[in-house]
Amino acid sequence: MSSKPISAPTRRPTRSLRRRLLAGSLAALLILGLALGLGLGLTLGRDNDDDGDGSGDDGPAPTGSPLPTPNGTLPWTPRVNDSWQIVLQNNIVLDSDATWVTPNVSIFDIDLFTTDKDTIATLHRLGKKVICYFSAGSFEPGRPDSADFDEGDMGKELDGWPGERWLKLGSSNVRAIMAKRVKLAGDKGCDGVDPDNVDGYQNDNGIVPALKAADSISFMSYLSSLTTPLNLTLGLKNAGDIIQHVLPIVHFSVNEQCVDNAECTTFHAFVDAGKPVFHIEYPDGEGKGKAGKMRLDAKVKDKYCGSKGDAKGSDGFSTVLKNMDLDGWVEYCDGSVEVTAVNGTGTGDP
Repeated sequence: MSSKPISAPTRRPTRSLRRRLLAGSLAALLILGLALGLGLGLTLGRDNDDDGDGSGDDGPAPTGSPLPTPNGTLPWTPRVNDSWQIVLQNNIVLDSDATWVTPNVSIFDIDLFTTDKDTIATLHRLGKKVICYFSAGSFEPGRPDSADFDEGDMGKELDGWPGERWLKLGSSNVRAIMAKRVKLAGDKGCDGVDPDNVDGYQNDNGIVPALKAADSISFMSYLSSLTTPLNLTLGLKNAGDIIQHVLPIVHFSVNEQCVDNAECTTFHAFVDAGKPVFHIEYPDGEGKGKAGKMRLDAKVKDKYCGSKGDAKGSDGFSTVLKNMDLDGWVEYCDGSVEVTAVNGTGTGDP
């Protein structure tokens, strides 16, 4: 068996139920962003905080040389329609001499901190790629490096997530912590990273001055400057408003609930660019029966797996139907139900 993972808080599901900006403000922001183009904070590794206030909001960064397209240089990038599983609630139970893992998918998205190096090595031996999850835009109490954050780095709590707080994305301290997290991903052998909560600008974040889309664009550029030298693919979690600005430097999307939010067409820009969308929906009543036996009602499944209605634009997405715990249970659009064995139960039962 793999060694017991380090102690960490229970990993709850990632979040997409964000408060959107008022339509008029958002339209103005997008027009400004288009005018500025990729020059808006996309110089790799640049903090763009000339006044030293840590806000990262001192106007557009110089454009410098054109951004590279990392897809041509990294040893591995995911492909459109790649199959996947995401497990964050508990750690995967996987013997070091295992000959198979359930489900038989190409990619596993798992927690950076709580997943040990041996588990990642075993997944690699089984021919799987590993994307490692961490929260890049929020403070989580109980993580091994939580004490490294300063009070001045943090804003308001995330709605519905007590103790978890938005981060000042331009803070040199926050960025130094994220650099260590990316290095940990490289040291553990992750193939890519899934940085969550980079969409603080869409929320009442409590950062002074308030986070803007430019801060998230600059932050994604900074993360790219960390991941590319380590041969790690980089994902964009949600944050549909900045896709066109960061698409050249990210390799995949992890999207939550674009069907429920009627915004899948926004994320189809990834597929149009030859990059996958790893798509999660959380239908009611999922995974509540006996493990491996509970399937969603066909009408419910069709809502999330079709190409009409709110699912319009989701063609080509790698869709998984999960429960909000993001445990081992998953249903796919072909109707198959799989349960990955996770610790805490020993069986993978939800």
